[in-house]
Amino acid sequence: MSKSNIFQNIPKKLEQEFFEDIVAKKGLKIERIVSFGHTTNENEWYDQESNEWVILLQGEAVLSFEDDQDVALFAGDYINIPAHKKHRVSWTKENVQTIWLAVHY
Repeated sequence: MSKSNIFQNIPKKLEQEFFEDIVAKKGLKIERIVSFGHTTNENEWYDQESNEWVILLQGEAVLSFEDDQDVALFAGDYINIPAHKKHRVSWTKENVQTIWLAVHY
């Protein structure tokens, strides 16, 4: 068995958000996402086939939903996003690594 650390081995220069699968198998995916002032493109929405539970481990972010609801997230906050609930990352704190842990199920 080998161990890893969620806060280590993050690329230094990020042109866009960094996505890394930690576990991926049928019906379940756990991924680490790192933002550094990144957002989803203005007119793009995530419309996922599965539910997504996400926790913000470090940093700050705002998730926007198609129904004009915004949810501010701070370290330790988590949210469960139902399948096909259109959403986007509309803000992450600049000059800070925002680290997410997402579980797709």
